[in-house]
Amino acid sequence: MSEQDNGARRLPLPGWMRRHTPLLSRVLDQFRSVRILDCATRLAAQAFLGGVPALFVIAALAPDWLKEDLVESLRSAVGLQDAVLDQVTAVYAATDEVAKASTGGVGIVVTLLSATACSRALQSTCERAWHLPKAKAALAAWRWVAWIVVWLTALLFQGPVLNAFGTGRIAGLLLATLAATLLWWWTQHLLLGGRVPWLPLLPGALLAGVGQQALSLGSRIYMPAAVNRSLGEFGGLGAVFVLLSWLIVLFTIVTVAIALGQVIAREPWPARLLGTPQEESR
Repeated sequence: MSEQDNGARRLPLPGWMRRHTPLLSRVLDQFRSVRILDCATRLAAQAFLGGVPALFVIAALAPDWLKEDLVESLRSAVGLQDAVLDQVTAVYAATDEVAKASTGGVGIVVTLLSATACSRALQSTCERAWHLPKAKAALAAWRWVAWIVVWLTALLFQGPVLNAFGTGRIAGLLLATLAATLLWWWTQHLLLGGRVPWLPLLPGALLAGVGQQALSLGSRIYMPAAVNRSLGEFGGLGAVFVLLSWLIVLFTIVTVAIALGQVIAREPWPARLLGTPQEESR
């Protein structure tokens, strides 16, 4: 019996809840098994420590038009504005020549490899959600690198996508939601090593894609005031606190979506429609 199963059974749900609300009981069991907040916090920390530096290194070596796209992506996806975006632009201007002189192909590779800690944490979350054993590192290593490269690339173009490449915000929102859903669908299939068929992964991907875009919309309202308030109270460190909090919220949404998607995909009607394989007895 796995550690997560033990954790899920320490505090059994009341019998009346299992009898009268079986679906809710299964959802709560799944959330306890996956350990939502633990996974989300770990993912946020790894993304902040690995993914953010990788993004800055790549962007510092990128052409000017790509840096402008990144700034627009941060404005659209995270809701960063004014002083924080000015700091980002200043960092690029200050480190541009230094980065080009001191960071070569080896530096980029090392940065990407360190960023795969987020990939490994996300793979662990997907395996918990689908109650699968941990994949061997030798078979999964290339998937960690592939995931971080694709997602860093997607983030660089998030701004133009949210604007539907100039066609309008409504079309951009629909396009961004579709793109996010496809990316989370591919993410689960990639990190699970194809051990779960494509269709059963769709509910979790759809929930994650919609949740991510809902967070982006909310961030445009909340983040500017939160960042400015934190900058006033704590200086540059305040922006770090706010960004890390945003990442925790993002990965809580993603973890809940993946865990809930597994439950939905195993319900009788969706399971028949999606061809969800039978879960092995544990």
